[in-house]
This record gives sequence, C-alpha cells and structure tokens, in this order.
Amino acid sequence: MKVYVRAPYPKNRLEELRGMFDEVLYEPWTETGERYYEDEMLEHLLQVRPDVLITELDRVTEKVLAGYQGLKAIGDCRATPANLDTAACTKAGVPVLCTPGRNNQAVAELVVALIIMHMRHGLDAIQWVKDGRWVAGTTPYFTWMGNELQGKRIGLVGFGAVSQAAAKILDGFDCDVCYYDYKGRAFGHYRPLSLEELFETCDVVSLHLPVSDTTRGIVTEKLLRSMKPTALFVNAGRSALVDTQALIRVLNDKAIGGAVIDVLDNEPPAPEDLEILHCPNTIVTPHICGASYEVTNHQADILNARLQQWLAGENLEKIVYNRDVLKR
Repeated sequence: MKVYVRAPYPKNRLEELRGMFDEVLYEPWTETGERYYEDEMLEHLLQVRPDVLITELDRVTEKVLAGYQGLKAIGDCRATPANLDTAACTKAGVPVLCTPGRNNQAVAELVVALIIMHMRHGLDAIQWVKDGRWVAGTTPYFTWMGNELQGKRIGLVGFGAVSQAAAKILDGFDCDVCYYDYKGRAFGHYRPLSLEELFETCDVVSLHLPVSDTTRGIVTEKLLRSMKPTALFVNAGRSALVDTQALIRVLNDKAIGGAVIDVLDNEPPAPEDLEILHCPNTIVTPHICGASYEVTNHQADILNARLQQWLAGENLEKIVYNRDVLKR
C-alpha cells in the first residue's frame, strides 16, 4: 500500500509509516506551499495514485473522490475534518481518521497566557515603553497596575480536551474553575454550571466548543450583557459560536471588562471583521492559539496509532470519524 503524506510529519513518525506501508511519498504543504484545493488535489492524487492520503489542509470533495477512486482511507491531522466532505467520503466508502487532542496543550497555554496579559495590561505596557513614554517615578506602577489570576472564577464553555488542559493549568493558580457542558457530563472536582449562571458569575468566560446546530450562535447579546462589568470574554474556539455584532456593541458600551479573540468570522479578515480591533480593552490574535511546533509531533503520534489500528481492523468504531462508512 502507498501513503501520500501532505501534512508535516516528524522524521521518527515518517520512519514508522515506512514500516507500516510499502511506499511513502512525503510532500507536506509546509514545503510545497499552502493547501491543494479541489482541482489541484485531484490532479495530484491521479499522479501519485495512493491508497491512503494523510492531509491537514487540502480540500477533498465529492469531485475529488469521484475523480480518483483509489483511496482506502484518509488520515486528517485535525481535531475535526473541516477540510473534508465527510458525507462524500462515506458515500465513496472511505473511512476518515482524525487527530482529536493534537493541539489541546498549545491552545490551553496561550489562552491562559493571553488572559494574564489582558488582566495585567501587558501588551499596552510594552507598547508604552516602545513609544518612549516611560517617565521617572511611580507612574508605570500605577498606570499599568492590573489584577492577578489567582483565585478568580473561570468559566469554560464546553469541557472537552482543550478546556480540561486549561483547567489543569488554572488549578496551579488556585482558580475556581467552572464549566458548562451541554451533554451534562461530570468532571472531577470542577463545578458544573448552567450557561446562564456561568456568564453571570465568572470573572473570565472562555469558549471551547465545536460548531454544530446546537452551538452555533450560542453566545447571545443577552448572555454577554449578563456578565460582570469587570469580566473578560475569551473566544479561541470558533467565531460562529458568538453573535459578533452583539459582542462589538457590548465591548463598545464597556458593559464588560474586555475580550480576547483568536477567531474571526472571515479569516483572513474582511474589512467588517476588523471593527472588533477598535473595541476597548480587546486583544485580537490571528487564530494562533493552536500553533506550536509540538502540535506536529502530537498529530503524527495520534494518527500513526490510529492507522495501525485501522490496518489491523481494530477499534474502528472509536477511531473512524465517519462511522456510517463501517456499515457499508
């Protein structure tokens, strides 16, 4: 069997693939330049003719699968396969293997870091120094005095792998970590709250949900305006979870303490998306919370383990994303 690797992969995991497959062709997007869209993907599949595709960004659509019917499986180095038409994969009889948890630690660490930077006015203070505005005396001390994270009530909306990684970090700050889980699950010593109570009582509210019919637009203007006037709103999940225009109104009214935003409605942003940059006390980052060098190692670890199970026909109900394909 031949595997075509379009995702970045560490050397040790590539060697592992060579022990699992007869042939490995390594052409990651990090070396060829950006993703392959529909026509490019089909063209390359027809040239390479692999049995298995390992991808991260490439678009695999119904047209691609109809044009090249040799794929026996797709490994997608993402928590959820947003770049794949999974219904088309199921129709074509192609199981999809994903890498849930690949960037849990990366997202959790930067979310906590950005919360601290916001609470301590770190970015503004750094710029103040760069602008040459540092003056003698105690002015910096009083100008940039902020709040400690220790002891604050932190509300995590969704309590999946990212939230659980963040909660472990926050435990070190003696935070009161609360969560809303729409599936109603219990998680150790962490306190479950209704969505309304979480927004009303927490000092920081951070979103960590996938987008679905249940969660799309879950954060309304009513919820945002129910937050404490000093509270911080954080979205490193997906922009579609939030009524963006409502968030902008709430921030401009200074109804809450501020926001940290890592995801926008359009990426890269359209002109209307940049309106949030001008809201008071708002930090906007370019969807980088999950961007660490270690993520490449994590995703390869997870995917290789799943490929080994797929080749052996083991644990398929758990590792195959589009489980309906198993009924074919």
